[in-house]
Amino acid sequence: MEKRENFASRLGFILVSAGCAIGIGNVWRFPYITGKYGGAAFVLIYLFFLVIMGLPVMTMEFAVGRGSGLSVGTSFRKLEPEGTKWHWFAHLAFAGNYILMMYYTTVSGWMLAYIWKMAMGRFAGMNTGETGTVFQSMLANPGYQIFWMLVTIAIGFLVVGRGLQNGVEKISKPMMISLFALMLILAVRSLILPGGGKGLEFYLIPDMEKVRKSGIFTVIYAAMGQAFFTLSLGIGSMSIFGSYISKERTLLTESRTIILLDTFVALMAGLIIFPACFAYGVDAGSGPGLIFVTLPEIFLKMSGGRIWGTLFFVFMCFASLSTVIAVFENIIAICMDVKGWSRKKAVLVNAVMLPVLSVPCVLGFNLWSGFMPFGKESNLMDLEDFLVSNNLLPIGALIFALFCTGRYGWGFEKYFAEANEGRGTKLPKWTRFYLSRILPLLILFIFVMGYRDKFFAG
Repeated sequence: MEKRENFASRLGFILVSAGCAIGIGNVWRFPYITGKYGGAAFVLIYLFFLVIMGLPVMTMEFAVGRGSGLSVGTSFRKLEPEGTKWHWFAHLAFAGNYILMMYYTTVSGWMLAYIWKMAMGRFAGMNTGETGTVFQSMLANPGYQIFWMLVTIAIGFLVVGRGLQNGVEKISKPMMISLFALMLILAVRSLILPGGGKGLEFYLIPDMEKVRKSGIFTVIYAAMGQAFFTLSLGIGSMSIFGSYISKERTLLTESRTIILLDTFVALMAGLIIFPACFAYGVDAGSGPGLIFVTLPEIFLKMSGGRIWGTLFFVFMCFASLSTVIAVFENIIAICMDVKGWSRKKAVLVNAVMLPVLSVPCVLGFNLWSGFMPFGKESNLMDLEDFLVSNNLLPIGALIFALFCTGRYGWGFEKYFAEANEGRGTKLPKWTRFYLSRILPLLILFIFVMGYRDKFFAG
């Protein structure tokens, strides 16, 4: 087995971990639900749940990784009490990483394709409404999507194939710094648009009337869900980076920094999108339509729109590729730990497997569009996302919580000692009751409510 690498710097660990947490959901979902559920009022509730749910679960993932020095493929087996079966979770975590990449690589491919479309002036001269036809024609063309999906996968494996320090860390650091810089530039451009101030008001001024109309329970649940899902916790994609770090700093300190960066990106996305939408009278709906239909329409109307549009999709590409690279690293590390493969063999095997596994998502928009798992207008990607977001993430987070705090798992004392090793903010002892009793119930609530919304709402 190859000698295990560690990060060359703390900055590398923070930016790579933040890159894993930061994804396309930060851009196409967070601003929309913030505007829908009361602006700053929603943000405050969201931040509260980010602290009481996202932060502790992240420390647990990091603790299992750092405490074992292994990926999620073998970490539970090393830390579990003798005779217990916690290590079975490795199968679920492994499946979660693969299923996530089976559709995430397709969406990342869309981002790459749109950089090309914007830079080449594909939208020049189009009238309002015509940008949607470009997106639909892309979805209808399986060969075109597969090409860009393969480019995405090739980039990801070229990076992880170079190793942790020379590949993942070396590429992710400048990519993430560029992402933050691009966001600031795009936000300033959006904020100075005539009429953009109205969008800023809509986004950031607390609107208690919207909270009242939606219902406080609905708003709280939406904030809980966004706080939980934004960090992609539960399938060990954070745990792997915990296994690569030293014990110099407490895990609460490191987790807090990563969550602040994730929140910064989510908030900045709203500063880019809402002023621009209000300036040009365009609806800021959520989902792929916002990114691939609404925003190109805005760039058409904007002075220098071709440049700004290209920069926006470069930013989106960095956000999606950072997640692809991080999850690929987790997949490769699991193969190395479980199978004893070299990094080169793990990369080669997965470079063949993942394109094959990712093709069905592409076909779900065209040749297999008749398969509608959740009724009209649903597709295979919806099913894959449901398996990850509504099942594997909450179930995985629940297992991490029970394993770290339960007496039949690793146990609170060992988790507590690992989390508090090093300099920085310590986890208080009085949090034990909350972490072992209340937090698992909150995660279970999100899991149950996810099913209610999917199958019984309305």
